[in-house]
Amino acid sequence: MPENDVHSAFTWFNPPPHAEIVDGALEMRTAPETDLWMRTHYGFMRDNAHGYLRPMPEDFSLSVKTEFRPGGRYDQCGLLLYVDGDNWVKASVEYENPEYSRLGSVVTNFGYSDWATVDLSPNVNIMHYRLSRKGSDFLLESSSDGDCFKQMRVFHMHAPLSAAKVGLYACSPGNASFAARFMEMQLKPSLWKE
Repeated sequence: MPENDVHSAFTWFNPPPHAEIVDGALEMRTAPETDLWMRTHYGFMRDNAHGYLRPMPEDFSLSVKTEFRPGGRYDQCGLLLYVDGDNWVKASVEYENPEYSRLGSVVTNFGYSDWATVDLSPNVNIMHYRLSRKGSDFLLESSSDGDCFKQMRVFHMHAPLSAAKVGLYACSPGNASFAARFMEMQLKPSLWKE
């Protein structure tokens, strides 16, 4: 997809208070008390994160570089695959406290979220993500430098994917707000090897 067309098919899901395209990068500021989570362990349900999404093509690989400066606990930004409020996937670095952050992913099927994480330094504020599709199966990867991608997880989506959308997201589950920047977004045929 040509660089100047990369944003053309995207629309907002829960638009943020501020967003603009600057030199090909998406810059946004989150609203407080925004999140994506469904039921598991905590009991609450949130479906109001800011999503910048496009219809999901057949087998593809979507990659992006994210940069953010968290304003409060649980601030996060990354990739999002969204079918509906009960079926979606997100991947991000989530700020926890001055001692650590978490690189993680949440897969939500049938209205229940899981959460797979690894602890990181709280100073990590740049991360690359790549999501690749083959049918109803997906490979999620991350990279600190944009060259060497490492597997985060392989997962299956059970819901029909005809209405699914894919793209970027950011949210601030607490009372804070922060600025996120999404750069080097690329959408290609699937890079997932057999």
